[in-house]
Amino acid sequence: MSHAQTPSTPRPPAQPGARGAQPTETRDVRHPSSRPERAGAASARLTDPDWWRQAAVYQVYPRSFADSDGDGIGDIRGVTSRLDYLKDLGVDALWLSPFYPSPLADGGYDVSDYRDVDPRLGTLDDLRDLVAGAHARGLHLIVDLVPNHTSDQHPWFRQALAAAPGSAARDRYIFRRGTGPNEEAPPSDWMSHFGGSAWTLLPDGDWYLHLFAAEQPDLNWENRDVRADFLHTIRFWGELGVDGFRVDVAHGLAKDLTEPLRSQPNLDNVLPSDGSDPLYDRDELENIYAEWRAVFNTFTPPLMAVAEAWAPAERLPRYARATSLGQAFSFDLATTEWDSAAFRRVITTGLADASRGEATTTWVLSNHDIVRHATRFGLPAGTPLDAWLLGDGTEPPLDQALGLARARAATLMMLALPGSAYLFQGEELGLPEVADLPRETLADPIWERTGHALKGRDGARVPLPWTASGPGLGFGGSAPWLPQPASFAELAASAQAGVPGSTLELYRRALRLRRELQGPESLEWVDTADCVHFRRPGGWQSLTNCGEHAVALPGRELLLASAHLPGEPVTVVYPNETVWCR
Repeated sequence: MSHAQTPSTPRPPAQPGARGAQPTETRDVRHPSSRPERAGAASARLTDPDWWRQAAVYQVYPRSFADSDGDGIGDIRGVTSRLDYLKDLGVDALWLSPFYPSPLADGGYDVSDYRDVDPRLGTLDDLRDLVAGAHARGLHLIVDLVPNHTSDQHPWFRQALAAAPGSAARDRYIFRRGTGPNEEAPPSDWMSHFGGSAWTLLPDGDWYLHLFAAEQPDLNWENRDVRADFLHTIRFWGELGVDGFRVDVAHGLAKDLTEPLRSQPNLDNVLPSDGSDPLYDRDELENIYAEWRAVFNTFTPPLMAVAEAWAPAERLPRYARATSLGQAFSFDLATTEWDSAAFRRVITTGLADASRGEATTTWVLSNHDIVRHATRFGLPAGTPLDAWLLGDGTEPPLDQALGLARARAATLMMLALPGSAYLFQGEELGLPEVADLPRETLADPIWERTGHALKGRDGARVPLPWTASGPGLGFGGSAPWLPQPASFAELAASAQAGVPGSTLELYRRALRLRRELQGPESLEWVDTADCVHFRRPGGWQSLTNCGEHAVALPGRELLLASAHLPGEPVTVVYPNETVWCR
């Protein structure tokens, strides 16, 4: 139970552009919300309410995408300047990772104002220009929403620190007294994902909960102020023109706070399938997301959302219901070794789980939190990635050519599947993980919080190379916030554009062809030894050769191949290659 039951006095909702807005919103959700007009040739695609079901979505990590002002940090204008690149790439939407004001204790996932843009990245007007520019090119825009925790610099948390224990201001977060004879021990054994206890002690004797960094205090979603303020935030961005949200830690908002607090043995392990964990994947989330859905549906077309929910596969459909967020990430493909049986099992399960939620599944091979798949597939099966990173990627040695070949093949396999595909910036260039970043440049809080036992995720977040030379390899600025290795020069977008067989051109061809071939959301398996082989409606098929020997081309007309050069005669599918044919 919370210490305080009296909510704070609500304040009027902020208008778009207001800084430091406080709760709450009171608009009648039955009336459609306004949003910018969408005109032009791209209008039909932008107004389709089901656009997300089989979309190719490109994740932009803003600080590492493109720097427009030369300060070494990517920004919103930098993203806008590359919209033609994204349109030419052939994606349907871009997902913008956090761009909100933030002290950057966790790469922007510690938000101090949910309704503004970090001044280092731009302004709200810059964001409006990005929305308009994306829509003018037929691209949707979804943004990250971080509802589990705020920054410790958020006005609410500052108010909580200035208030007394048991106050209404503290009830927006999760404060508890300690345990032990003098309350000197944490309230429970709950641990942070970034290492150490999930509780931090204040001088007045209260402890506050943070499932991530200490600078990221968890919100109390039993508090009505919290719920109302996020409804206002959703409407704020919807009215500004965004098309949906990627919901961070979507499985973590509801917590069992009854006393005494129960032990939580499942951190970073498989959660129970009955919703009984005290911190994650609880049934109470349904009520929270039903309120969100009511707001989503006031827009035309309705806003979409996709849950980042690390939950048991059988419970993911709960997040993907039409009455909830509507879609949930499936991360199983990103954790699967190079093995045909494993791939087929993951795909079969993912499609079945999505169908139970009346949604489509989402396929992911790389993102900002995991080792890039061009590197994972070049390491021996079973390699402990954390240990490999800690050793600067030297043991075991990386077979970079094998990793890239398998990454290209896995991408074609993923893009051939029904459902939506999420691509992480730079994978279209074949970028590897940068495992040997100098220790003094590491910015991920995991590095410090674990006492340098884990290097964290910076190796996937190194700024993109746009040109083979020049400041920051075209990223902008002479000193990007994370250093780029010299090897990035030969992988730059300018070095690959128009080059037959390059990874960039493979992605461009695959994404264009994918849009042409899309049909009903189904597939039919074909038994081919050591291969992932399936047919799609319309008479085309995809075959990925995970074995050690070439296999015969299964169709008469080759559409696309991940290893053969364009125009090269093809009669067989090489090991570590995917082909599309009919």
